[in-house]
Amino acid sequence: MIDTHAHLTALDDPDGAVARAAELGVRRILTVGTDIADCRAALALAEKHPGVYAILGIHPHEAGRTTDRALEELRELHAHPKAVAVGETGLDWFRDYAPRDDQRRLFAAQLELAAELRKPVVIHSRDAEEDTLAMLESFEGTVVLHCFSSPEMLPTALERSWYVSFAGNLTYKNAHDIRDAAHRMPMHRLLAETDCPYLAPEPIRGRPNEPAYILNTLQRLAKVGSYYVEPLEVAMDRNAAECFGL
Repeated sequence: MIDTHAHLTALDDPDGAVARAAELGVRRILTVGTDIADCRAALALAEKHPGVYAILGIHPHEAGRTTDRALEELRELHAHPKAVAVGETGLDWFRDYAPRDDQRRLFAAQLELAAELRKPVVIHSRDAEEDTLAMLESFEGTVVLHCFSSPEMLPTALERSWYVSFAGNLTYKNAHDIRDAAHRMPMHRLLAETDCPYLAPEPIRGRPNEPAYILNTLQRLAKVGSYYVEPLEVAMDRNAAECFGL
């Protein structure tokens, strides 16, 4: 099993989390950098653990303080052989931690980088669905909608064959819209993630999340889609390998 989106650098004991995940069969983890320092830390973990790879980007929350030099450094870091995707990047109108124009500029720059490098782009979109879709309209590369919770984006995702990744919030009692979206997704475009240490699934909710708990999300995805667990796991591993070039 592959956890396609984890923030290992935000865990108290990332090495222990990697080991615990491996014991349960989660042997590959994509850890995400959210600014330049975090990207360097993510690559350090990827170098340390054979099954860990890195998604490198600058989060929209950081847009107000991102310099041209930081974007140059991001491009340099992507020369690393274990850097497999650009992101997470996008727009966040919910928190509004950075000016919206700055978020748009940063998003556009990272879409350009992903296109240049021919790498997938991992999208963060919160309360900004229409604007996010507008900016992705001309992007022809591989798109992953991370931690999917925006049913408004599903028709476009289906039409354009984007990958859609589901996290632990799929398991929450009132997450009916997210489960409906998962039910409608074709198996060959499904991904699963923890987004750890956030969004721990039921019954671990309320505690720090970690990659081992992706198995709870896998089981709920199987139930939602009326799949047997093992074929779904095999399919999602294949999806992740194809998407990220693993």
